[in-house]
Amino acid sequence: METDPNTTDAGDDQRSLVRRYYAALDDHEYDVFEDLLASEFTQRRPDRTFESRDAFARFMRDGRPNPDTTHTLEAVVADETGVAVRGQVLEDGTALFDFADFFAFDDGRIVGLETYSR
Repeated sequence: METDPNTTDAGDDQRSLVRRYYAALDDHEYDVFEDLLASEFTQRRPDRTFESRDAFARFMRDGRPNPDTTHTLEAVVADETGVAVRGQVLEDGTALFDFADFFAFDDGRIVGLETYSR
């Protein structure tokens, strides 16, 4: 089966959105970062839950223990349920921890995120 090079797969769009999410976070572009999230966004992780886009964006901007980190993405995989990412958080090129993020989407924005780290 041939694919039309002028069409894009929804998974491609979602993977691109996820890559923009990490780039905006790493570059401290919080307006861009917040715009990628749906108004009803929720993030869940083992130690806490953020029930709104505003609360999560405020934490990422003002409450993170170390905002001067970067994310390396080792795998970005999409299927009909969303996008899964495996990567590392780095500080000055040194790995601090590994993470796995699972993104859900609605109407072209990120509506949910589950985060695990070790």
